[in-house]
Amino acid sequence: MAEDQPAEMPPRRSADVPGPGADGAAGVFGTARAAEPGDTEADDYVLPEQQEAPDAAKRRRKRNRVAFGVVAGVLAILLLGLAAIIGFYAKSANDAMNNMQRQPMLPQGERPPEPTAEDGKQAPVNILIMGTDSRGAGDQGRSDVLMMAHVSGDRKTVYLISFPRDLWVNVPGHGMAKINAAYAWGGMPLTVQTVEELTGAHVSHSSIVNFEGFVQVVDAIGGVTVYNHAASPNFPAGYIELDGQSALAFSRERYTLPNGDLDRARRQREVVMAVTRQMLTPEVLADPGRFNEAVNTLAPYFTVDEEFTKAEMTGLALSMRVTSGDSLRQLQAPILGFGTSADGQSIDLVDEEFMAELGTALQDDEMAAYWDKHRDDPPVRNP
Repeated sequence: MAEDQPAEMPPRRSADVPGPGADGAAGVFGTARAAEPGDTEADDYVLPEQQEAPDAAKRRRKRNRVAFGVVAGVLAILLLGLAAIIGFYAKSANDAMNNMQRQPMLPQGERPPEPTAEDGKQAPVNILIMGTDSRGAGDQGRSDVLMMAHVSGDRKTVYLISFPRDLWVNVPGHGMAKINAAYAWGGMPLTVQTVEELTGAHVSHSSIVNFEGFVQVVDAIGGVTVYNHAASPNFPAGYIELDGQSALAFSRERYTLPNGDLDRARRQREVVMAVTRQMLTPEVLADPGRFNEAVNTLAPYFTVDEEFTKAEMTGLALSMRVTSGDSLRQLQAPILGFGTSADGQSIDLVDEEFMAELGTALQDDEMAAYWDKHRDDPPVRNP
């Protein structure tokens, strides 16, 4: 369920180099699903002469906002922590936190207890991050991208765990449904309640984000280099260099990838790691203008729960000991396989055994052990 990059870095390849096709390509766990009615994602990174009419392109961009929103949320947390650690960037962090929006998070019903500190460490922190596909006022939308950022008790490691949008779970008060329906039915509180029931782990804080500021952030830090595990018509396998627009396209692709949504989530996590590493380079750290622009570009597109006050956020940031991209680790929530619901929806089946193990690790600050055990697991245990 975890993915690492190769120890030896192959030569970098530009994202505009044509890559191998993926027509009917079968992945390790079967052929990618075909598009279904109601799907809104599109693999539409095209050359300028192939672009559609402006109005159509605008509508398509609006539909795809969710694809990068969660990335911005994870980065906002990490960058604020970094800004607070580096003293002369404290004002940037303070300004950014003042620009964030806040809303209620507390779910209904009984909740798992808050994690407690052990062995001289602080308590771990679980931050649930939602990227939504809302069309604007009056439209709640669905949370089509969902990640948990787990900050270890010693504050030295952050784990990013993706929960696929088609994960078939119990949504309290509504019955079995895809996990992304929780946000549509009950916003942040019901999403938190659903994830807590699924994992048995307490969610410390939550956030809602969109991608609007992300393109500017990538460009502000001079672009990023990512490792692409799954080639597609627009992006070859191996190390590729991305600017803001191509990074957005890279994280959108779904249908041309061997394992569909699972590969797309993996790409999103790769971009999170790449931008974090770039923010830690001397070229960015030594340039207050570039760093300040990156942090404050994200803030207006980032909503956190009301309990995540500026004082608590600052306290968490000041306690962080993440000093390099190597301290950021990525995983996927455990999937047993694929199926079809009674009403004909394509769904991802929860691996209940491993999900319980993941929940215990999140709750009891045992993610390092979980990572060591499952880092080489396939994305689907029983394809």
